[in-house]
Amino acid sequence: MMDSGQNKNETTCAAAMNHRVTCNTFEPEGVPVQVRYAIFCGQSGIAEYEFYLSPTQHGCVDVQLDWLQSAYHQVLQWLNLELASGVFRRFLCSDPHNQAPELEAHAFSNPKHDDPPCAVSWVGQPPLPPAKVVLWAQHIDDPKGIKIKRDGATLMLDRGDLSHHWTTNATGVRKHSSFDQTQCIFEDYEQYLGKHDMTLADHVIRTWFFVRHVDVNYEGLIVSRRELFEKRGLTSKTHYIASTGIEGAPPMDRAKVAMDAYAVGGIDNKQVQYIEALDHLGPTHVYGVTFERATAVSYRDRKHIFISGTASIDPAGNIVHEGDVSKQLDRALENVDALLKQCGASLSDMTGYYAYVRDPSDQGLIRDRFKAILGDVPVAVVVAPVCRPGWLVEIEGRAIIAENNPQFPVF
Repeated sequence: MMDSGQNKNETTCAAAMNHRVTCNTFEPEGVPVQVRYAIFCGQSGIAEYEFYLSPTQHGCVDVQLDWLQSAYHQVLQWLNLELASGVFRRFLCSDPHNQAPELEAHAFSNPKHDDPPCAVSWVGQPPLPPAKVVLWAQHIDDPKGIKIKRDGATLMLDRGDLSHHWTTNATGVRKHSSFDQTQCIFEDYEQYLGKHDMTLADHVIRTWFFVRHVDVNYEGLIVSRRELFEKRGLTSKTHYIASTGIEGAPPMDRAKVAMDAYAVGGIDNKQVQYIEALDHLGPTHVYGVTFERATAVSYRDRKHIFISGTASIDPAGNIVHEGDVSKQLDRALENVDALLKQCGASLSDMTGYYAYVRDPSDQGLIRDRFKAILGDVPVAVVVAPVCRPGWLVEIEGRAIIAENNPQFPVF
């Protein structure tokens, strides 16, 4: 097993000493899987990891899941991480409906498996061939240990003053239209939030909406969300929630919309910053949608910056570089960098990216372009048309930077 010339101690020590995101590759033994990961370790000694694993040879989905599981366990073992340190796994699948039996048969990809519990999401977004399924995972390594438990479709991480909540695969199939299903999703989610003394406005940091046939069903989502947000006081004069709304087939055939979400209980509004870069991107409400371009959350020794789905757009909401996917990626990265600079961060602080392309033939180009610009940062390139047909690529991700905020809780 190899890690691009570095051993585990060198990797961890470099991250700990620099308090900066460090990206690496890992070569598992006996399985054709590419593994990339990012690590950030703050002054507190708490380390955060993001992993991206992708099969590099053809195989049926059952075989590819075996490969992924083996590679995943190998890299965790090599980094001295317990499986129980995992808080979130997203499986990006070429055909989640037909692949569901195999996903359920593997413990690490089964949303109901509780030994140990983890938030598990399935999304129908075909990855770059030959992969039929790829894995994105987040882990937290605290020398003092972490306490996690499941509450329905949500994983809850108890951190004393704070609690972190990852909700996955939320659907509203008791209704038919994308508008009504979105309404049902929020009704159910608000019940969960209320049960844990949280609200949409004060505690939800990030959402992801996966829309089947986005060119048809996206309008129902955004109208339903906008109406609800207005009732909850989420407006252009207050704030919205960082979000991505993108093509993605929910695992349930009747679902037109599915949601993943992340909330933090106990958070003080002084910890949260809503990010704009008006010289690059205009406010979203100008063209009828309601989400923040980015949201930053500060803790005692670090800041998380959640970048919403970001495309090649100008301040007036126009598409930049129509028809040229490579130049659109460059502009999207420029926009992300502009948002990060508002927080004192840069592209080198990103722990990874999702890249959504409309045309499957662009996947390889986007992968190679990321590699040329950003090196070994984890990147998942999937087929997932953006809400406007002229946008050929959209990107999102999270950055982490070191801070010194003794007045705030530990992450």
